[in-house]
Amino acid sequence: MSALRMVILGRQGSGKGTQSLRICEAHGCIHVSTGDMLRSAVAQGTELGLQASKIMDAGGLVSDEIMNGIVAERFSHSDISEHGVLLDGFPRTVDQANALERILGSLSQDLRIALNLDVPIEIVTQRMLDRRREDDTPEAIRRRLELYETQTAPLLDWFTSRDLLSTIDGVGTEDEVFARIDAAIGARS
Repeated sequence: MSALRMVILGRQGSGKGTQSLRICEAHGCIHVSTGDMLRSAVAQGTELGLQASKIMDAGGLVSDEIMNGIVAERFSHSDISEHGVLLDGFPRTVDQANALERILGSLSQDLRIALNLDVPIEIVTQRMLDRRREDDTPEAIRRRLELYETQTAPLLDWFTSRDLLSTIDGVGTEDEVFARIDAAIGARS
């Protein structure tokens, strides 16, 4: 079987982190998150990493152009072509999804599936409040979820238009949710 190239989407608090680890363990792919990519590019001192570092140090958001370049750099590494990838946190916008499609096309690769962990807003809000992190205030959670909704709705349509989206019921035990995810991946293999 060829290496799987997947994207995982879902509201904050939907269990993406937990399920990403399980997916990668089960399928042997590399988990790559936006934060990991940025930290790696900065640590390696790449040109794009240095640009991103200046922006982040100033408290700004890294542009799509820089983020797309960092993703392209990461995809050039042999571990991804050999083992496949689960992208977590990228793409976040339709423009980034278009860039991902171009990056993969230039490498003669394609995306197999976009997994959307669907967990109701009330449940993810409670999960985040229960984590008791300093930045998880009710107002901050509400703002992050609103931003996710405005950015992600068009992205879900983008994946649907390419017959890549698989929406997974993210409510239940870790094992129940993983079984649903694994079945969706199996249906695309």
